[in-house]
Amino acid sequence: MTDLLPAAVHQPVAETWPTLARPRSNPIRRAGALAAIRMIAKDLPATIHLDNNRSYGLGGPAMRVHRSAHFLDRLGHDAGSGFGEAYLAGDWDPEPGTDLADLLVPFAERFSNDETRHLLPKWAQSLRWLVTRSQPGEQENDRAGARDNVSRHYDLSNAMFSEFLDPSLTYSAAYFGGDPLADLATASYDELSQAQLNKLDSILDAAGVVSGSRVLDIGCGWASLAIRAAQRGAWVTAITIASQQALLAQRRIADAGVGDRVQVALRDYRDQIGEFDAVLSVEMIEAVGEKYWPVYFDAIERRLAPGGVGVVQAIVMPHERMLATRNTFTWVQKYIFPGGLIPSIKVIDDVTRQHTGLRSEVVRHLGDDYARTLRVWRNRFIDRWPAIADLGFDGTFRRMWEFYLAYSEAGFRTGYLDDVQLRLTRR
Repeated sequence: MTDLLPAAVHQPVAETWPTLARPRSNPIRRAGALAAIRMIAKDLPATIHLDNNRSYGLGGPAMRVHRSAHFLDRLGHDAGSGFGEAYLAGDWDPEPGTDLADLLVPFAERFSNDETRHLLPKWAQSLRWLVTRSQPGEQENDRAGARDNVSRHYDLSNAMFSEFLDPSLTYSAAYFGGDPLADLATASYDELSQAQLNKLDSILDAAGVVSGSRVLDIGCGWASLAIRAAQRGAWVTAITIASQQALLAQRRIADAGVGDRVQVALRDYRDQIGEFDAVLSVEMIEAVGEKYWPVYFDAIERRLAPGGVGVVQAIVMPHERMLATRNTFTWVQKYIFPGGLIPSIKVIDDVTRQHTGLRSEVVRHLGDDYARTLRVWRNRFIDRWPAIADLGFDGTFRRMWEFYLAYSEAGFRTGYLDDVQLRLTRR
């Protein structure tokens, strides 16, 4: 294999990114990784070009591997993180003119709702335990662990998030309506603000929030939902465990002129008291952890006043895939959302039925809308990269966020992931 690399191939700073050090080479694991690539690519509508003029796949969007030995060593060392880590390290890139999410779609399609489709045949899947890692104990979502896990993402930099989110700083799926996947390549930042307001209003409408409603917003982010509810005349308690996020949320509430109607508290959902007409929680359940899902829904039920309504917006995946991956340590958990786990609609139904008196009802699917949201965010992130780099983030961080946003977009485009709004009422 040649060691001659294009001048533009990315190299991470070793001291800053120690987890991206090349794993110790193991010929058996490397051979196993190459065999897996051959099996995956046999009927894959994409192309993998290795750096020794070997290519696999059926054509379509293509990726160029610059350092095949490094790439195979990473795959053979950790199947859950190796592919994404190889991108962060600069071991591969999409071919020029190929969008990263478009490249990842054929891979994500193998994990779509059709449970018969997988990247590898069943006999090969049975060997995955050799190259997968379990979730580390330090990502436990007890009170102290949850604060640390959430802070690592949401307290990363308020300024960084401000560069690519819409002006309301809403960090969840927007609601475009129509066919969000149509003309995805033309998705524009200019359409995002209204789509986010559409989403906020859809949640408040589902919960029946009106003037005088008492509202609890669990995991309030930068307070866009709390501000929107207060503008309807509601009284809002907004809680988060991300300290920097809470500080900016308070400033935004004051700037919106609703400081008399919204109280922001740095508080774990398990410690909230009181009764509310509406309990809202937008894309927070993914950070709760499977062990605490019963506690989370019990907390929602306990906070609901008689006749109250809860609305949870949640990223979900097919139930069988959730069961298959629930104990593995993925690239997203390692680099983006420590301690996170995406539930299924079925498990939410099961948990609420077995551990609470709540009934859950899906009122809206936003999976396609999320794909468009992610495309807009990624385009904006790239456009605003010079300003983000000035905040102190390096090229590896840029690759990490590009991969995260593109990887997520591919998941929603193929149906491997969905985003649902659930209405919770007492049975």
